[in-house]
Amino acid sequence: MNAAQIRSADRALSVGMWLIVAGAMLYSILTVTPLAARHTPDTWRWTAPILPLVVDAAVVIVVRLDATLARLGGHGGWWPIALRWMTGAMTLLLNVADSALASDLVGVAVHSVAPLLLIVTAETGLAYRRAIATAVTELNTQQKAEREAREQARAEAQERVDRAARAEREHAAGLAREQREHEASLAREAREHDDRVRREEQDRAEVRQRAEREARERADAEREQQRRDLERREQEAAQRREAERREREARERAERQREQERRERERREQQERIEQERAALLSGGPVAEKLPEPQAREIVAAAVAAGLPVRTAAELCGWSTGWVSTRYQEHRDTTPSVLEGASA
Repeated sequence: MNAAQIRSADRALSVGMWLIVAGAMLYSILTVTPLAARHTPDTWRWTAPILPLVVDAAVVIVVRLDATLARLGGHGGWWPIALRWMTGAMTLLLNVADSALASDLVGVAVHSVAPLLLIVTAETGLAYRRAIATAVTELNTQQKAEREAREQARAEAQERVDRAARAEREHAAGLAREQREHEASLAREAREHDDRVRREEQDRAEVRQRAEREARERADAEREQQRRDLERREQEAAQRREAERREREARERAERQREQERRERERREQQERIEQERAALLSGGPVAEKLPEPQAREIVAAAVAAGLPVRTAAELCGWSTGWVSTRYQEHRDTTPSVLEGASA
């Protein structure tokens, strides 16, 4: 049996056991709840399902923890055994109590099936899990021994291959050493010949390099002179451009200054013209009759700009103070800061 089969068996055991536990719990709740309800005051009758739930919860805890300990190969001692049998006995007694009190032997037998099946299944499942854990341990031990044997065989085979390769390398190294010595002798002779040829070439190369160096120095001197001439011309051109830029900026500043002075002069002239027109409108004095509305509006606008009171403006245009106040309000909506003193 391999590990996959063992896991499949363990999974089937878990599924079947939890099905039995769930069925026994449901059957126990349905059987014990009426019994507990009859022996509970009416006010607390709603607590009747709590007792079978508590007992069955203990059964679930025992089954779950026993399964975990069995997988780990451990043993919880006598207390888990006592709890398992005590909860099983409680479940059995609670299920058969109603039939026993009624002296119904058939009912006792029928209601004892689920608790007894739960008790025996818990014990059997624990035994199965311990057996599965032992089988898994033995299988792991066997696989480990086989793996170690394979590794040892591979190591021995590799050692034999390494010895053969080492002997072959030593033989090849001897041949290579003799070859290197022969090649070294030939190389020494070749180096001596090459040294003579190289010295001759070096002498010729030195003469050639000296001539090339002198030619490069002359060429470098010519290029340096050309570079200095080019820099001088570029510097002179840059100075001319800078002078032209400064002259252009001076002309632009003078033009802007003249334009600003012209606009300022025009603004002063326009302001003087407005002041003269306003003074002409306000210089007429009080009138006895209403002036035409366009003329009256001009007078009111001039009075607002001059900061005159509403009554003075009404005297100048001949209209009522209410009408003038309305015009003041219109101007105040557009220029409130100007009319603040006039309305006072």
